[in-house]
Amino acid sequence: MPVYDLGLEHVSLAFATKTIFTDVTQGVFEGDRIGIVGRNGDGKSTLLHLFNGTQEPDSGRVTIRGGLTFGMLDQRDPLDDNATVRQAALENREDYEWAADNTSREIVEALLGGISLDAKIGSLSGGQRRRADLARLLLHDWDILALDEPTNHLDVVTIHWLAEHLKNRWAKGQGALLLVTHDRWFLDEVCESMWEVHDGVIEPFEGGYSAYMLQRVERDRQADVRETKRRNLARKELAWLTRGARARSTKQKFHVKAARELIADVPPVRNTLELKQMATSRLGKQVVDLIDVTQIYTKPQGLASDDVAVGTDANAGTAAETTSRVDVVPSMYAEPQVHGSVEVAVTDLDDPRLIDAGVPEAIAAAAAHAAEAGDQAGEGIGTSTVDNGNGTGNDENTDTSTADVTSAAHRITVSGRTILNDVTWLIGPGDRFGIVGANGAGKSTLLKILDGTITPTAGHVNIGKTVKFAVLSQRLDELEKLGKYKIKEVLSRYKPSYIVDGKEVTPGQLMERLGFESAQLMTPIRDLSGGQKRRMQLLLILLDEPNVLIMDEPGNDLDTDMLAVMEDLLDTWPGTLIVVSHDRYLLERVTDQQFALIGGKVRHLPGGVQDYLDMVEQAQKSGWDAVLAAQDADVRGRGRGGKGKSGSADGGANATDSNANADAQSGNDSPKLSGKEFHEASRRVNAIERKLAKLEEQKAKLEEQMAAHDPTDFEGLNKLNEQLQSIADENDELEMEWMELSEKLE
Repeated sequence: MPVYDLGLEHVSLAFATKTIFTDVTQGVFEGDRIGIVGRNGDGKSTLLHLFNGTQEPDSGRVTIRGGLTFGMLDQRDPLDDNATVRQAALENREDYEWAADNTSREIVEALLGGISLDAKIGSLSGGQRRRADLARLLLHDWDILALDEPTNHLDVVTIHWLAEHLKNRWAKGQGALLLVTHDRWFLDEVCESMWEVHDGVIEPFEGGYSAYMLQRVERDRQADVRETKRRNLARKELAWLTRGARARSTKQKFHVKAARELIADVPPVRNTLELKQMATSRLGKQVVDLIDVTQIYTKPQGLASDDVAVGTDANAGTAAETTSRVDVVPSMYAEPQVHGSVEVAVTDLDDPRLIDAGVPEAIAAAAAHAAEAGDQAGEGIGTSTVDNGNGTGNDENTDTSTADVTSAAHRITVSGRTILNDVTWLIGPGDRFGIVGANGAGKSTLLKILDGTITPTAGHVNIGKTVKFAVLSQRLDELEKLGKYKIKEVLSRYKPSYIVDGKEVTPGQLMERLGFESAQLMTPIRDLSGGQKRRMQLLLILLDEPNVLIMDEPGNDLDTDMLAVMEDLLDTWPGTLIVVSHDRYLLERVTDQQFALIGGKVRHLPGGVQDYLDMVEQAQKSGWDAVLAAQDADVRGRGRGGKGKSGSADGGANATDSNANADAQSGNDSPKLSGKEFHEASRRVNAIERKLAKLEEQKAKLEEQMAAHDPTDFEGLNKLNEQLQSIADENDELEMEWMELSEKLE
């Protein structure tokens, strides 16, 4: 038996209702970089606790080489609520101690940037606590580092930083890493081998996540296993990985020829044209149009800087009082924050635009009109001035009664943090858009504006008449109301059958497709695990048959297999999809185009999430002003006639030029077509649709030829690729023309 630095010898472990490990022998050598995957509940976290000594096996033993140090990031942090960030995360290190060393300074600035070192741990948000615990761990030198879901609550930039840090933390052949995460890009980027925990065993695989998928498909094919659904999902995911996904294009870790043979008969993950046509029939031409939208949140008065005061509402007063003296860590990846003001003309002070902007007078007026309006308290106490028409404004601290303020028509100037700054963004039927951005950039706020939950401070949100929204939020509040009911009782409220991917299925069959067993039908909702509740939340949303689906961090609490199941369901979903996620693999897998929310603008990312990371990296060198100015110039250069069609079917080059073209984009002021012009436009639209269908067939045939082509014949592959690119260019031009004609036909 090999001598591991850290290992399990004939370990068995069982809990009351589940066997976790059965006679397992496995271990870690110096230099290992191991990713651990498996279904929720199969024992991934338990495995780390066995290595850490916080879980004892029923039989067998855990061995560790003498003098070896082991550090572990648990899903629940051990930090003391009453300790300060400096005490808990920096363990009372003075500034000169961590700032003098490049590595420790990078860790602190990347993870604790924008957080006051004097803030109490108990006042931090869940994401800030996670960052503090991760910083505490990484500031130590460990021989073996075990991380359980380290990317939770991290934005995409910090996830990228963490991947680079872990790759460079030790010299080659030194140290060891054990990594449990559902982030498949992270696994592929950091890990050099994989362990799959399933059915009481630990099965090893060479290479990262992509290599693991290849070997798993090959294993299933040779063994003719019973898990047909699981096997097909794996082959579908492997097909996406192999066919040039942007996130994997620079780091293929598996043999391309072997992979192509395995997925040669797997069709593309989505028929984009068919889904778009189906979505148009369900939604019409208009879905959601943001026209010149500005959203401002008023900030606490008296703050000298733009630093965010750390703390809960209960601590807001203390935070404001101490802002001038707290020690706030500079952020390594600070993104631009826009502050400004906008004048709003209102007839009543409890106007929803003012309430959603957090204007104190509006909140007070709303509270006076209805008792339940206290739940609508805005984000922070704001600065605003009331113009009574005589050119003099009243500051919010002036003793002005509500009766005086509302006695006549008036204008209010709302000042503070600008989340959206004069944005025009058109979202059409069948569009599948992903949104990235730093924590606190306002992504969730953008989603609430899209579905009408929040009224923007200025501008208009036009929602199509046939739109039926469904929102998969980060919270599970919807399920809490159903806690006492059994799954069977909840499903009985819905239709007996649905059409999914051209087949008729029952709610129970959909439930099983999402990883539930038929025996769980009698389980109360409140007894489900976090991951099961997340899947049940998605199931109930799909059963409501929305045509616009908004998803805020849909990957939370799901393992890699369940993520693949969810992605498979979304592949055949014929509607408009908007996804916010820090999981770049998931984001690029389920959406066709990606956008970034930066500096109050929604900016298109033609190259996917990597474009956003490149912008952040460039901003560190030359500053955000230069980066954003260069991007705006590039967008105007591509311009497509100068129209800012950021959300059109072609992907939209420009989500920032929202001033001059609002009238043209809204379609309200465009001249109507004559009878002949309407007829000609209709004929052209039909011709374009037929041509697009033919191009889709040609594209599919070329992809089949490329999959079957000799991978060593680079010249032949290049010719096929050129043909494929030519078809893609022609397809883009036709789709753009189709959208323009369709708008005129409205």
